[in-house]
Amino acid sequence: MAQRFALYYAPAVTSPLWERAAIWLGRDAANGSLYDGAVAGIPRDRLLNVTQSAGRYGFHATIKAPMALAEGKSETQLRDALAAFCDNREAIDLGPLRVSNHFGVLALTPVNPTAAQEFAAELVEHFEPFRAPLTARDRARRLPGLSPVHVELLDRYGYPHVLDQFKFHMTLSDRLPSDELEEMAVAAEQWFAPVLATPMRLDRMSIFIEPDNGLAFRRHTDCEFTG
Repeated sequence: MAQRFALYYAPAVTSPLWERAAIWLGRDAANGSLYDGAVAGIPRDRLLNVTQSAGRYGFHATIKAPMALAEGKSETQLRDALAAFCDNREAIDLGPLRVSNHFGVLALTPVNPTAAQEFAAELVEHFEPFRAPLTARDRARRLPGLSPVHVELLDRYGYPHVLDQFKFHMTLSDRLPSDELEEMAVAAEQWFAPVLATPMRLDRMSIFIEPDNGLAFRRHTDCEFTG
């Protein structure tokens, strides 16, 4: 399978938010470090069990979902295009963060998520020429549970949660039963408390790469907004 490339927002690797999220997930997607030990009273084995998918993708907010590159497009071209897209662009204030139940997964969400809506839609459209069409197998895998609107967006953009269906969030867990989600939310609120009140700024974009099917994503390239 070809590599896949995702365009994510992720906070600076030197930020307390990135550090705490990497420890929570047990893996730093930027440098490959793995973490052991309990977090906010949750044993590491249990935490890894409820963050398997979230940890594989690395801490991020999805703007353009993972995609294989279209024929004729290269990683270098994608990097250059993202740098140009971020050049002279101003940061977006999203406000403080809170721990949320995001459709059954634990997530950090800003108090003003809609501030990123227009930016996200612009980016999705701008980088659409880089996306290879979904395979029939991938399309079939994504279909269960989607509404007609989501199916239309999946067929148009390869991902259903874009444009007016986009909800800015940074995932902290896999999908969990409600009682376990509530328990993990208490731990997350304790662990992330030192960073929740800090206003969040969408001030960069990152390319995350999945080297091969099912392998962990790596944070590869950061492009800061320069406006």
